Amino acid sequence: MSLTLNSRSDLTLENCRRVAWGKDAVAFGAEAKTAMAKARADFLQLIERPDITIYGVNTGFGHHAKNRLTPAQRKEHAQQLTFHRAVSWGEPLPERVTRAIVFARLANYIEGHGAVSPHLAEAVAAMLSGPAMPKVPARGQGGAGEILSLSHLFVELSQAHELAEKDMNALINGSPAAAALVADAALAAKTRLDLAIEVLALAAEAFNAPHGHFAPQLESYWNNPHDAWAISTLRNLMGPGNGTARRPYQAPVSIRILPRVLGEAHRAATVAEEVARQSLQAVSDNPVVIPERDVTGDERVVSTGGYHNSQAPAAMDALVAAYTNIAVLTGRISAKLQDGNVSLLPPFLGYADGKSYMGCMPMAIVGYEEEMRMLAQPTLLPGSESGGFGQDDIASPVFMAWSKVDRAGLLLEQCLATLAPIAMRAFSETKRPVPEKLGALASLIMQHYADADGPEVFGDHLAKLAEAFRARVYAAE
Repeated sequence: MSLTLNSRSDLTLENCRRVAWGKDAVAFGAEAKTAMAKARADFLQLIERPDITIYGVNTGFGHHAKNRLTPAQRKEHAQQLTFHRAVSWGEPLPERVTRAIVFARLANYIEGHGAVSPHLAEAVAAMLSGPAMPKVPARGQGGAGEILSLSHLFVELSQAHELAEKDMNALINGSPAAAALVADAALAAKTRLDLAIEVLALAAEAFNAPHGHFAPQLESYWNNPHDAWAISTLRNLMGPGNGTARRPYQAPVSIRILPRVLGEAHRAATVAEEVARQSLQAVSDNPVVIPERDVTGDERVVSTGGYHNSQAPAAMDALVAAYTNIAVLTGRISAKLQDGNVSLLPPFLGYADGKSYMGCMPMAIVGYEEEMRMLAQPTLLPGSESGGFGQDDIASPVFMAWSKVDRAGLLLEQCLATLAPIAMRAFSETKRPVPEKLGALASLIMQHYADADGPEVFGDHLAKLAEAFRARVYAAE
């Protein structure tokens, strides 16, 4: 399928998902083409004025910004390619992320703020129709903006198309990577949180936890919409019960605080989504061209710090913290389900009857959650200068934040995949049915972890279940 884009308002999080995860193509509509053509024509007249200084157009880049270029030098400067900026290497970003970066790149073009040559804007959009995206390293991105990553992304395109004044800036400046990275984290957070609350609801019901822990009255008593979401969702997933007697007294803290911890995760996911929606439609170019319709004074082209998105790392850090707290709960509940003195369930969930012992599974979760704890550190402005060249004295930490949230998400899926079979064993040992609304989840668990007697390597089955969970998180639809 193909999306037609006419304005920044079309660069929605939902459309980003279609393009990045669903691999939809994009095309500029007539309105966008008209705006880009007019902006480019106006800009070509503007740069002939001797009284205007435009960074990277009639000056050099970076520490050469003090050098004023003649018209002839200006045209020669525009032809300089960006291969020498593509200096990072290593494990590449997933293709869904590079597609999202290209999608976000269009925000500076579509209403004329980048004043890019229309043919180049069309070429960038056409990348989303190609068979594969260029490889962009996920690490080593310590530039003041995003020029290292964007140079990798657009080096081939810049070699294949004629570049005129400001075109290179329009490719490698701004913060489309930040917008794409936080959008990727936000989209994954929504589906990952849906998975997490289902697995934890399954575990809470397997524990036979009192339904009062999730009473509807708490939704208003706790006075927090995110906690209310968690309370109502848990209660809805667990259902009315199967008619058997419930546990007669309160469950451990790890179960009682599920709505609070999941509520905070929901808040973090909501904030990440808000930041992503704003960032995808933001004009972040440097310099940015102010179209005639927006001019209020003498400024027509302004240098900005729009290439530094401070909200994106903070939003992703909050997700890492939320994921880590959920992981801690999975470990506690995994152990408590098997402790008959606490759970009031069969000791070790049937190990005494000859079934395979699950007691080592929480140990694996400890390993995962401790790694997550190391990731759950604030992503601050880097303490060292970004290359130490003149103006470029602060690096953007956004790639570092994304690397942490992406890894933490994977580890959380592994924790959930470890808890899920233990919860299913509890239902099996007590001969209770799984709640109806958790039936699809139960089927997925049993498909990849059959819980059969015999000399099985549990980790092999848990890995397959974790892969199935990850496929669900990143499903295109």
